[in-house]
Amino acid sequence: MTTKWTLRRRDLLRSAAAGTALVAAPAIVRRARAAGVVNVWTYANFIPDDFKAKFEEETGIEIRIRLVDDQGKQFNLMTAEAGAPTADIVTIAGHRFRQFIDSDLVAPLDVGRLANWSTVRPVYSDADWALIEGQKWGVPILAGAEVLAYNTEVVSEEEVTSWDVMFSDKYAGQTAYIIQDMMSVVMLYQGNDGNMIEYIDDPKRAEEVVVEARDFMIANKDKVRKFYDSGAEVQQMFVNQDIVLAHAWSGPISKLIMDGFPVDMTIPKEGSYGFVYNFNVAQNGPNPDNAYTLLDAILADPATGAAMTQASGFISTFKGAEEHLSELEIRAASFTEEELSHLQFFRAEANDMKYKLVDPAVEEVKAA
Repeated sequence: MTTKWTLRRRDLLRSAAAGTALVAAPAIVRRARAAGVVNVWTYANFIPDDFKAKFEEETGIEIRIRLVDDQGKQFNLMTAEAGAPTADIVTIAGHRFRQFIDSDLVAPLDVGRLANWSTVRPVYSDADWALIEGQKWGVPILAGAEVLAYNTEVVSEEEVTSWDVMFSDKYAGQTAYIIQDMMSVVMLYQGNDGNMIEYIDDPKRAEEVVVEARDFMIANKDKVRKFYDSGAEVQQMFVNQDIVLAHAWSGPISKLIMDGFPVDMTIPKEGSYGFVYNFNVAQNGPNPDNAYTLLDAILADPATGAAMTQASGFISTFKGAEEHLSELEIRAASFTEEELSHLQFFRAEANDMKYKLVDPAVEEVKAA
């Protein structure tokens, strides 16, 4: 992953025809037209419009998208459908796989049905998090990080070397974050393990770490303008100048940079987390054949991966995708080597314990 994120991006370039550089989708399938639909639960812009139109024209399969903005909400929605999902494909971050697998909500990935599987870079397709119980469970599509985003016309580069700035009086009322995501970062900021793997055999210490983070967030709640839910929401707050600082996913911030807004992002010295989004096949989904047709079509050309980056701001996992991106688009999602040295990936080993503690703590921060 680091080889794709090392290009410096300190000069904010104006985007020429930002958002219009989406490449034309390639010929997708060489088969008889299929019938029916494929239901995809995913984040905004993860399936580019041009690709969707081309796929539907060439296959006769309609892509019906239901937008999601939170992994927990998606899990709850699938659980509520009790083994008879309306979704064929869902979008899950690698570190959340186990929760969906243990609840029998997703099916193992049949790589043999994906002629274009080799399009995925091995650093993602062969990653340890991608193999559970000897099977693969998703198609890695986009990689991102949780970042400190800032308005470059208000906040200096020197001020964002630490997460301290998010809790300073200077920018009180001008910050925003997603509580659950920020709680893991606060654990790092306090010198603890936000993945909570260190505490698997010490549940008392795990509880203490979560309480410490919760109490800190409550004590500094007056610094926050808004707890937000989606990438589009944080983008709009920056554009409206409601905020000048945010803990955010890298994709929405990269898209703002591509569009020419005076925003930048960094990974502070205390650290942050990286993650990989995947398309996963729902267990007992209504249209499994169409699901695999769509997945293979997405993998058919690296240009589709580039289009996904252009639409979402996240980094494509596909070999050769960068060849279809402009210098601005590459810079918008790049980090320096120093920033990357502060980045670690979310891990799933302690998730059961972690979220049993974190989810109630999140509600307590909201209610405080």
